[in-house]
Formats: sequence, structure tokens, C-alpha cells
Amino acid sequence: MSGLLALLDDVAAIAKVAAASVDDIAAAAAKAGAKAAGVVIDDAAVTPKYVTGFSADRELPIIWRIALGSVRNKLVILLPALLLLQAFLPQAITPLLMLGGAYLCFEGAEKVFHVLFPHGDAVVAADLAPGDPAHLEEEKIAGAIKTDFILSAEIMTIALAAIPQSTLWMEAITLAVVGIAITVVVYGAVALIVKMDDVGLHMAAAGRTGAGRGIGRGLVAFMPKLLAVLSLVGTLAMLWVGGSIVIHGLEELGFGWVGHHIHDWAVLAGQSVPHAPGAAEWMAKAVMDGLFGLALGLVLIPLATRVILPVWAAVTGRKAGH
Repeated sequence: MSGLLALLDDVAAIAKVAAASVDDIAAAAAKAGAKAAGVVIDDAAVTPKYVTGFSADRELPIIWRIALGSVRNKLVILLPALLLLQAFLPQAITPLLMLGGAYLCFEGAEKVFHVLFPHGDAVVAADLAPGDPAHLEEEKIAGAIKTDFILSAEIMTIALAAIPQSTLWMEAITLAVVGIAITVVVYGAVALIVKMDDVGLHMAAAGRTGAGRGIGRGLVAFMPKLLAVLSLVGTLAMLWVGGSIVIHGLEELGFGWVGHHIHDWAVLAGQSVPHAPGAAEWMAKAVMDGLFGLALGLVLIPLATRVILPVWAAVTGRKAGH
């Protein structure tokens, strides 16, 4: 009997340790997720544009495939890679993040360039066979997962930095919880956004009251405008996040003059708005980070399109395009 009681005591002690670990993981995940909230918003803003132009029955399957790719990015590639880098080569994390930030700047600047010079779209469009929606869908999904990888890398890196120093398995589980939770939130929100027009159509056609049908028609009319705004926000987010990543990386590597100037100018902007100095300073810094990202991206466009992509095409045997 005494042996059984001793065993029960041991089981109870193990259960208490496990419960404490779960609490620690939940607390660390919440803290890490809050730290990464800004990039999460960027991720949610960027994604809806990838389903624009597809039929309604393809929207959710496309979002589902992008979400699966996002989970794979976070859990299969980034989580073990970040933990290994942190353990054995922590100095490599900053340059890799800067490469990701530069890619975001390139993507955002390319979209701005195509708005200013629409004829440039023909170069990219030439690689997509007209009347081939399956090929276009694959291209869009691949592009979305590629962009998600950069944003996910930033999210997971911020989350890892926010996790208190702990054991390897604790950090791994916390990062996994953060990655899954953020993916559910981002792509759940995206699915709701892109399907709201279908909800509006249903309400407009089958609503039992005039008010309900009116709300449905309002949703149908409003959603294209919302998607256009989100597309714009997504492009601006790419430039802002990409620019801030590169600037912060330069500071980490000892080239902090750009970041210092931006900080000083942002402080001056905050001081010029005494009623809301914090908001004005944040906005000024975000604008300057975005302008830096746009300038860097515009410089990278000819480098990418005339050097990197042709070399990549020659090595892989694929057509130069993206």
C-alpha cells in the first residue's frame, strides 16, 4: 500500500511540473505573440491580394494551401533552423533577416513601379499563359508562400527573442504554439475577409427583411474597395517591414547612422505634435522606414531582373520570372 501511495505522490508531482510547464508555455507564447503583433497585421494585409481575380469557389482552397505552406514554413523550416542558429551560429541570424527584408523591399517596390509604369507588367505577364487559371493559381500560391516565409521568419525571430531563456524543448514548444496560433489568426481573418462578398450576395438575395437585403448589397459594394485598400496596405507593409528589418540589421552590424538619423528625425516630428508625440514619432519613423525600403527596392529591381533572375533561370533551366 505504501508503495502505491508513493507512486501516486510521484505521479502528482509530475503532473504539477507538467501543469506548470503548460502555464509557462502559454505565458511565453502570449508574450511572444504580442511582440510579433505588428508583423502579424502586415501578414494579414498582404495575403488577400493573392486570391483577387479568382472565382469564388477557388478562394478558400487557395487560402487553405497558403496556410498549409505557412505552417510548413514556420514549423518544418524556420523553427529548427532558428533554434540551431541560436545555438551554434547566432551571428548569422541578422544577415539572413536582412536578406529577407531586402526581398520584401524588392516585392513592394516592384508593385509601386508597376503602378507608376503599367507597361512593365507585360514583362511579368508574359510568363503566365493566358487562359491558364491553374498555372496562374500555382504561381500565386507559390508567391504567397514565398512572401509568407519572409514574414514568418520575422515573426518567429521576434517571438524567439521574446521568450525567456529556457530549455531547448520549452523554446521549441513555445515557438510552435506561437507559429500555429498566428497562422490560424491570420488566415482565418483572411478567409473571412475574402468571403464577405459571398455573405453579402446571400443576404441580398435571401434576406427576410429589407434592412438585411440592404446590408447584403452594401457588403457586396464595399468588399472590392476593402480588398483594394488591403492590397495597398500590404504593399506599404512590405516596404515598411522590409525597410525596418534592413535598418535594424545595419545597426546590429555596426552601421547605425541611417537608423540614428531616422530616430532623431522621428523624435523631432514627435516634438512638433505636443498633443500626440508618441503617435507622431511612430508614424514618422514608419514613413521613413518605408521610404528607405522603397529606395532599396527600386535599386534592387534592375539587379534582380537583369542579373539574379537570368542567372537563376540559367542554373535551374526555368523561365526567368517570379
